[in-house]
Amino acid sequence: MERLNRQPINEATGQAADLFAGIKRAVGMVPNAYAGIGTNSPAALQLVLATGDALGKGALSRQQVEAIKLAISGVADCDYCLAAHSLTGKKVGIAADDVVALREGRDSGDAHLNAIATFARTVFTSRGTVPAEVVDAVKEAGYSDQQIVETLLAIADITFTNLFNRVNDTVVDFPKI
Repeated sequence: MERLNRQPINEATGQAADLFAGIKRAVGMVPNAYAGIGTNSPAALQLVLATGDALGKGALSRQQVEAIKLAISGVADCDYCLAAHSLTGKKVGIAADDVVALREGRDSGDAHLNAIATFARTVFTSRGTVPAEVVDAVKEAGYSDQQIVETLLAIADITFTNLFNRVNDTVVDFPKI
C-alpha cells in the first residue's frame, strides 16, 4: 500500500491536472510514480518532466540515458524504476539481455553502454568522489565532457524517482521483471 496520498487523476486540479493531461497525451497513461509525485508536489513533477526533456535534447542518446537509469535503479534496488526503465530501455532499442545485464551491474553486449553505466554506478556508489582514472576511462570510451555532465544530471533525476518510489512504496504499474 502506498504511503503518500495519490488522488485519482480525473480529480486533479490546477497545475497537477495540466501536467497529468500532458503526460497522458504523451504516453497514454499517467504512471503511478508521476501521479504520486504530482498529487503531492506539482512543482516536483514539473521539474522531473523538465529534466527528462533536457536530457532528451542533450548529447546522450536515449539508450545511454536508459542505461544510466537502469544501472542506478539496480544499485538502488527500486522495483518500480527497474520495471519502468526495463520497458523503456527495450522501447529505445536496448536488447532484452542487455537490459537485464545493465540493471544487474553486469556487462551488456554493448561496450559503449557498459562504459557509461559503469561510470554512473561508480559515481553513485561513491557519492561523486571518484578518482581521475574513472573520469579518464569514460572519456577513453568516447564520452565528452558534455555527456559526463548530462550523466550526472541523469543520475540526479533517477535518484529522485528511486527515492520517491522507495519511500512511497509506489505500486508498480509496468510489466513485472
